[in-house]
Amino acid sequence: MTSFRVLTATGKIPHPKPLPFMSVSYDLIVIGAGHNGLVTAAYAARAGLKTLVLERRDVLGGACVTEEIWPGYKISTAAYVNSLLRPEIIRDLELARHGFEMLPRNPSSFTPFPDGRSLLLGPDKELTRREISKFSAKDADALPRYEAMLERVADFLEPTLVMTPPNPWSFRPGNLLQLARLGFSFARLGTDGQQAIEILTGAATPILDRWFESEQLKVTLATDAIIGAMASPSMPGTAYVLFHHVMGETNGVRGVWGYVRGGMGGISNAIASAAREAGAEIRTGAEVGRILVRDGSAIGVALADGTEIRAPRVASGADATVTFLRLMEPGDLPAEFVTAVRNIDYASASCKINIALSELPSFTAVPGTAAGPQHRGTIHISPTMDYIERAYDDAKYGRPSQQPIIEATIPSSLDDTLAPPGKYVMSMFTQYFPYKLAPGLSLDEEREKYADRCFDLMNQFAPNFKRSVIARQVLTPVDLEQRFGLTGGNIMQGVMSLSSLSFMRPVPGYADYRTPVRGLYLCGAATHPGGGVMGACGYNAAREIVRDLRG
Repeated sequence: MTSFRVLTATGKIPHPKPLPFMSVSYDLIVIGAGHNGLVTAAYAARAGLKTLVLERRDVLGGACVTEEIWPGYKISTAAYVNSLLRPEIIRDLELARHGFEMLPRNPSSFTPFPDGRSLLLGPDKELTRREISKFSAKDADALPRYEAMLERVADFLEPTLVMTPPNPWSFRPGNLLQLARLGFSFARLGTDGQQAIEILTGAATPILDRWFESEQLKVTLATDAIIGAMASPSMPGTAYVLFHHVMGETNGVRGVWGYVRGGMGGISNAIASAAREAGAEIRTGAEVGRILVRDGSAIGVALADGTEIRAPRVASGADATVTFLRLMEPGDLPAEFVTAVRNIDYASASCKINIALSELPSFTAVPGTAAGPQHRGTIHISPTMDYIERAYDDAKYGRPSQQPIIEATIPSSLDDTLAPPGKYVMSMFTQYFPYKLAPGLSLDEEREKYADRCFDLMNQFAPNFKRSVIARQVLTPVDLEQRFGLTGGNIMQGVMSLSSLSFMRPVPGYADYRTPVRGLYLCGAATHPGGGVMGACGYNAAREIVRDLRG
């Protein structure tokens, strides 16, 4: 396990030589109190750095946040389920002691279909077999083999999440050694290596078609391939996220996804508590207006109100466009680097709808408003693979989908801290609502019409749904950009295609969390391994910051 506590022989933290006339107030300033930024701050503070976190909003967590949108209703406004938070972080920071608690979901998902049938999946293997057998005995036998293949690929890929990607263009001995180790690990995959390459580069549909015959199973799995993406399952790059459902863990059980007690902000608040305990200072309502640079080195930040705070190291949890094109002066960076940043793809078409309910949905396939298996996991509303393709066809021309795709969760079915007694909260993560609308379309009008269509669709499968709605909040990509500072409303801080992963993220040559400015780092999802509530980006960035202290 990597140690982040780096001291000199005298027991003191080594500081780089300050620039002339610079008064150093902090060793490290972290921009943004998203979960990654907080992870970086926690590890830096544990290593002895005097650390300050500056958050623009009045609430911690970035997109991993709980907000009381309506009195008594606590909403995970953006991110909504978890499994990927790195066990190293949970263990090192003792997050359970700081209030972090996962609530495993069983079953994992529920998919109702227009013919009145439905499909429950995982993690109970016998339940899954019985459910799939209703549609295909062949698929019931194939799914365990499919998941075993994904797990073998995940065993290769998962360790790379907490590694700094090697630079394939560098001939430094350490870099070449790391490339050789990765190559050896890949070779050990044997025949699974070909499937790993397809998962990393290919489309989801051909893989699902090769493994399964039932439309019901394929469409349930396919939604995992498109969440957060401006793509359909038939497009290259969508296979990459298929294996995420077998990664991660909940309470030590691999591949199980769960809710966080108190909402997703429970993760961020626990990390913040650990960071404060280690000595980090966290300020909310403190918007950074500019990163200060002198002679090619970071020297601190200027807040939006003009206040300057000095530090020889700055780590930004914001995406690359916000960090380099909005918070920095044009002359601070090489022209070719700026061009590369301008070319980052932020295409997004995800719309989050948060809802307060007076009762649980009573599905035609499984009637009843008492909390049951159909309410605990992710509710998939997307009847066929062609349905998904048609929904994407609308979006690629700048129109919100006429027939949206819905992944809905009701965390209050397991967590009674989120809503008043007898009431519930629901999150709908939907596709596709394009960031840039076609000419003549009004965002304000399309936002509400799209939400109405989502509600009409849910009502087709649960006829009591619309009358149970107390309130709703609709966040299109434009709203996500404005609320959370996510360029293009992209929840991953940049698309998760092969051309934007590993040593290519955020741009080639700068995948080691460092930037062209000395002392300036990236620590958010713009870096490897990308989006999702993993904390790995912040963990890796902290390691590199501390490593630089060694000299």
